[in-house]
Amino acid sequence: MPLQDIKDRIEAEEARMSRPLGSTRLIAVSKVQPNERVQAVLEQGHRIFGENKVQEAASKWPAFKEQFENVELHLLGPLQTNKTKQAMELFDVIHSLDRLKLAKKLAALSAELSHCPDIFIQVNTGKEDQKAGVMPEEADSFISECKALGLPIIGLMCIPPADEEPSLHFALLAKIAKSNELQGLSMGMSSDFERAVAQGATHVRVGSAIFGERDYG
Repeated sequence: MPLQDIKDRIEAEEARMSRPLGSTRLIAVSKVQPNERVQAVLEQGHRIFGENKVQEAASKWPAFKEQFENVELHLLGPLQTNKTKQAMELFDVIHSLDRLKLAKKLAALSAELSHCPDIFIQVNTGKEDQKAGVMPEEADSFISECKALGLPIIGLMCIPPADEEPSLHFALLAKIAKSNELQGLSMGMSSDFERAVAQGATHVRVGSAIFGERDYG
């Protein structure tokens, strides 16, 4: 599906919900995509991209950033503590803060580096064992702890269970964010981004619908 088609669908949903046009940012998820596909999207003028792994991002984005100005890079996947410094130097936004040990590491490094990416806290809205994220009932206290560390927490992120209605999870995330006075909502992917926009998403993460199916080899 062409990039412009996705942008048009986002705008149509914003209009339907009486949201300001452009209030939802489209993150083109370029993980495991060949460089030529990524370059094609860059050449169309898109500048907001998401990667799941620090190592993969480090192998391709420094060169792209030299070639294209104003690229904004988002880390969407789990962040290992030993990759924190590299992530902070490479990414503009981190969407997957999910534990206090990582929060403390980010805070310590932000003092050392004199900067810190904007941060989303990942909430495990479906309480799935195999999925990262803080439990919904623990989110308020975790958000408070992260704010107390001085971290720039701008919002919350979730990945709903594959077999459940995503809108219920998007609504839950929005409720937790509102009660903690957080504006950012990172939610919605290729299959459900319009429903996420309807629930107030500020960032949607769309990969295969833009680039084509991934080949994991």
